[in-house]
Amino acid sequence: MDFGIPHLFAYLIAAIHALGVFAAIHAVFTVRTAQGAIAWALSLFFMPYLTLVPYLVFGRSRFSAYIKARRLADQEMHRAMAALNWRPWVEEALAAHESKAFRRLRALPRLSSMPCLANNQVQLLIDGKATFAALFAALAEARQVILIQFFIIHDDELGRRLQQLLLQRAKAGVRVYLLYDGIGSHALPTHYRDSLRAGGVQVHAFPTGGGLLNRFQLNFRNHRKIVVVDGERGFLGGHNVGDQYLGNKPPLSPWRDTHVEVRGPVVACLQESFAEDWFWASGQLPPLLLPEAYADSGMLCQVIASGPADPQDTCALMFVEAIHAARERIWITSPYFIPDEALLSALRLAALRGVDVRILLPARPDHRVVFAASSLYAFEALRAGVRVFRYQPGFLHQKVMLIDRDACTIGSANLDNRSFRLNFEVSLLTVDAGFAAEVEQMLEEDFRQSRELLAEDRKDLHRLQQLGMRVARLISPIL
Repeated sequence: MDFGIPHLFAYLIAAIHALGVFAAIHAVFTVRTAQGAIAWALSLFFMPYLTLVPYLVFGRSRFSAYIKARRLADQEMHRAMAALNWRPWVEEALAAHESKAFRRLRALPRLSSMPCLANNQVQLLIDGKATFAALFAALAEARQVILIQFFIIHDDELGRRLQQLLLQRAKAGVRVYLLYDGIGSHALPTHYRDSLRAGGVQVHAFPTGGGLLNRFQLNFRNHRKIVVVDGERGFLGGHNVGDQYLGNKPPLSPWRDTHVEVRGPVVACLQESFAEDWFWASGQLPPLLLPEAYADSGMLCQVIASGPADPQDTCALMFVEAIHAARERIWITSPYFIPDEALLSALRLAALRGVDVRILLPARPDHRVVFAASSLYAFEALRAGVRVFRYQPGFLHQKVMLIDRDACTIGSANLDNRSFRLNFEVSLLTVDAGFAAEVEQMLEEDFRQSRELLAEDRKDLHRLQQLGMRVARLISPIL
């Protein structure tokens, strides 16, 4: 009996190591990127006590039961939509397909299952005050249906303003459908949701779904921000709902972000993206509305919705193809910069062929490990001929990409593995020289408030800082 407990511990240690070996082998066969497979396999083999449970929760970028269930749900949703005479955009789609700009972008418009459409109007919304002023004004004018989706909703002053506005519209007879991410909005109190439901608002959290084991798969997050009012006005971009997005909460204030308001046939694509997520969360279709007619002029737009249920890595391919398509310039701004090899190679090649390649990143961290990994990748990009800037006034959260003189994307996708392969994201591709000029002016102002990173800056780093950056990069594929 005296040796029972030590023997029990010995067996337990042996079992953990054995499970670590099996999990490491599993990671090699299932993790989608070489960097991620190496990071998980080594950590599981040498540190199974610390990594077995995280691997169960965060390990696999694709979880087969979840993916199968999500795809089946999407198929059911599209069959249900077939009876709605949806997508009456033949003229808009043909006009977009025949344009020279569309053909110049090559594979980029073909990444999305949704078509590129002509005759849209897009308004640039710079920072939180402009975004929420336009958004709340549109919600206040809603007469039929509101579809609203955010990754994060806070129960603070801005969140309660949204709550009261939705309750007012529901009381006025507007059908309101609110979807939020269960992980991103984990701090949202029950009373906030219950109050909305009691007032007639349909509320659902975006779940992982698909069975008991999938409940441990917290890696899949719905990072989309979509609002559609009466099927006529749509909003998407980088903002979530909270006071910090208005720039009112130090130490990250002032908060720098970008949203857009869209009108035209592409709003129907935003509804379709929302409908897929709502159908997955509730098993039902939300009301979908189409205007009787669209304007006969405007710009080319395309919604690019991406996620882990896609047959390909849509989001990663969007960035890589945009960089390959650039002939004059490619300016990208993102709060996080953790590229894979394909993206880094695309940036190098663009710089080598004389393209003006710029990456705009925050100077302040909101996640220190991610910031450290981003910093090391920033120096690698700098060595490849990419110009890297650090935004100085506050935290930079916008996700904008400007391609040459006429194309850009604005949405929710970051330059990191999570957006590339794990999150559900949505971006708006626009093809219009006038709108691109507006985006150029906005980014030029951001660059003026930024400091360009220099090769000499690396010499100023302490040894411990350099070590921390390299350790962070080792785990960057699983951040």
